[in-house]
Amino acid sequence: MKAAGGSRTAVLVCQGRAVADGRIAPGRFTDPVAVSLLRADERRTVEQVRAGTPPSGWLERVDYESVRACAEIVVPRTIAIDDAVRERTSPQVVLLGAGLDDRAWRMPELADRVVFEVDHPDSARDKRQRLAGLPAPTRPGEPGERVRFVSVDLTRDRLEGALAAAGHRADTPTTWIWEGVVPYLTRPEAARTVAAVATLSAPGSRLIVNYQAPQAAIAIGQLIARSMDVLARRRGIWANEPWRSRWTASAMRDLLGRNGFTVRSDDDLLTIATRLTTPTPRRASLRSGRVAVADRPA
Repeated sequence: MKAAGGSRTAVLVCQGRAVADGRIAPGRFTDPVAVSLLRADERRTVEQVRAGTPPSGWLERVDYESVRACAEIVVPRTIAIDDAVRERTSPQVVLLGAGLDDRAWRMPELADRVVFEVDHPDSARDKRQRLAGLPAPTRPGEPGERVRFVSVDLTRDRLEGALAAAGHRADTPTTWIWEGVVPYLTRPEAARTVAAVATLSAPGSRLIVNYQAPQAAIAIGQLIARSMDVLARRRGIWANEPWRSRWTASAMRDLLGRNGFTVRSDDDLLTIATRLTTPTPRRASLRSGRVAVADRPA
C-alpha cells in the first residue's frame, strides 16, 4: 500500500462477503460478521447491492458494480479455504495478510485455536479500530490471548521473528491461510514468504494459498478501471494496490514443492463455483483466481 490507512481491497472483499451473506450458496456460505467491520459509507453500497438498487451517479455505479462482482467471486474462494481449514485445523492458525478476515469470529472450528493475524501495520491498525464496533461476545481478547495481531510488511520485514515474538511455535503444526495477498507481492517477495513459512511449519502443517493465474482479460479490465479513476480524478484500488505477480499452477506447485510442501489440490474458482452452483457470469475473473492446498508431510 502506498497510502496510510487500511487496504481498500480488504474493504472491497469484506463488502462482497456482506453482500453474499444469506444470498449466495445458502447453506454453504454465511458471514454475518462482515457488515459489522464496515463503516457507514461502505455499508451503504452493500445495502444498495443487496436491494438491487444501483445509484444514479456513474462513480457510485462503478463502486456498486465492483462490490456486486466481488460478492460472486469471493464466495467460492471463501468456501474452498474454509473447507480446507476444517479438514485440517491445527492448534495454531496464521492468516498472512489478514485484512478484514473474520474467520476467528465466525468459524466455530477456530474457537479453541490460537489465531495469529499477520498484516501490514496500517491495515492491522485499521482492523483493530473496526473491531471496536463488534458486539462484546464476539470481540477478541487482547494481544497475547486467543487472537494475536502481528504487524508485518511482507515486502521487507522478517516474518519469523515477528511471529515468534507473538508466541507462535515452530514445533507445533500450523494451518496457514494466505488469501488475496500473493498478487500484490513480487515473485521474489512471494518466494521469500513461502520460505519463511516453511521454516515455521512443523510436520503436519497445512498451507492454503489463494493466488492469481495469468489472464489477459483481467489485465485489460484493470487498465480500464485505472483509466476511469484517472477520469474521475481519484486514486483507485489499482493505483494504490497494483498486482505485481501472477503464477501458473505448475509454477506455484514448484515453489511450494521446493519448500517441502506437497500440493493436495489446486482448483480455479470457476471449477469451484461450478461445483457449488454459484453464479459464474465473470468467468475470466473466476478462471484467474485459484486456491491451492498444500501439506507438510507428518
